[in-house]
Amino acid sequence: MGMKKTGKELARKDVSHYGEMSPAPGSAGALLTELRGLINAARQRVAVAANAAQTLLYWHIGRRLLKENLQGGRGAYGQKILATVSRELSIEFGRGYSYHQLIRMVRFAEAFPQKAIVVKLLQQLGWSHFLALLPLKDPLAREFYAEMCRLERWDVR
Repeated sequence: MGMKKTGKELARKDVSHYGEMSPAPGSAGALLTELRGLINAARQRVAVAANAAQTLLYWHIGRRLLKENLQGGRGAYGQKILATVSRELSIEFGRGYSYHQLIRMVRFAEAFPQKAIVVKLLQQLGWSHFLALLPLKDPLAREFYAEMCRLERWDVR
């Protein structure tokens, strides 16, 4: 036999995809609580999606720069190209495309050469996580820590 539910429990409606339960009707405070929860959950999803899109963009930029200008003994030429590209992109899109930032994008593409792995990790990791992993020279260690960050939901620290 099932347990008898109270009127308050019956009045609640599951909106678990937003991470909250609906309050009983009629309470302005409860309504505000629910609306705040909806807004905060949506903001969180937008932030995660924006960070993932930006990180994937950085990976694509790094791959393109790596492929075109920095391979096959063209290092000096590649540095000149990076300086020119960073100057032009910074003028047009802001400081996020500085020479130093472009170098990070290239290192990111070198450290994570397979797009499928990057896409998988993007579900839980942001650009800051990848930046923290870049100094690790051993690919096995980098993969281990990336996977641990993903599985255990470690923050960047």
